[in-house]
Amino acid sequence: MSPRFQPFSPVLALLLGAALWGVSWYPLRLLEARGFFGVWLTLAVYLGALLVGLPALLRHPAELRRHWNTLLGIAVSGGCTNIAFVLAILDGNIMRVLLLFYLSPLWAVVLGWIVLGERVSRLAMLTLLVAMTGAFIMLWSPTLGTPWPAGHADWLAIGAGFAFAVSNVIIRGTPQVSIVAKVTSTWFGVVALTAGLIFSFGVPAPSVTLPVTLAALLLGAAGIACMTVLVQYGVSHMAIRRSAVILLFELVAGAVSQQLLSNEVVTLTEWAGGALIVLAAYLSARV
Repeated sequence: MSPRFQPFSPVLALLLGAALWGVSWYPLRLLEARGFFGVWLTLAVYLGALLVGLPALLRHPAELRRHWNTLLGIAVSGGCTNIAFVLAILDGNIMRVLLLFYLSPLWAVVLGWIVLGERVSRLAMLTLLVAMTGAFIMLWSPTLGTPWPAGHADWLAIGAGFAFAVSNVIIRGTPQVSIVAKVTSTWFGVVALTAGLIFSFGVPAPSVTLPVTLAALLLGAAGIACMTVLVQYGVSHMAIRRSAVILLFELVAGAVSQQLLSNEVVTLTEWAGGALIVLAAYLSARV
């Protein structure tokens, strides 16, 4: 890359990575429409990504031995994040899922205070208040008279955001562990946990053709791996508060793709609550 344009490459990488994550629901739903459902689809996609990252990780066995407990924590939290997120966007309203997932700054502030002993500033408290207000507005049920998730997709989106915050706390607290190890551990966690769910609950295998199976593996090997590398590259080459704001472009990509590629509708109340959640994510980045 020309030195003239090199300073802009982290921004471009983050924008492209965020955009790809924002539209990742579409190929997943296309595969689901061809019979590849739920946890089996998640297993196939992330197995494809794992096959790309595993050789690089196995070249550093000393790091695996030295940081196995950290990598195990990342595998579990990152695995739960991605499984819940994929299942949520397969079954729920795209923008509602993305917005509820972005409650993760709320959980990150709380966990950072409890686990890492980080000081909760006035701006951080304001972030919590704004995020909670947005969540209450989005989740308000006129029939129940309480802010409560409307279905399992809502629960999965909120759970994915919480698990993402847990994963980020672990990652922030272990700068000595390489990015390759952290990313590959996350993919391994997804594969291991989905395989465990399939075995524990006896989930029947889908009836899909070989081309569809190969497409799912390719989506993971090329799509998930590429998106992850782009985001990791961008985050590693700029200030956290700047990268966190740029990553909000995922919501823009999600909103545009939802309008163009689906018939789902987001209500005015959901947009209002979502706007507050986005504001909270922005304030969290400023913190």
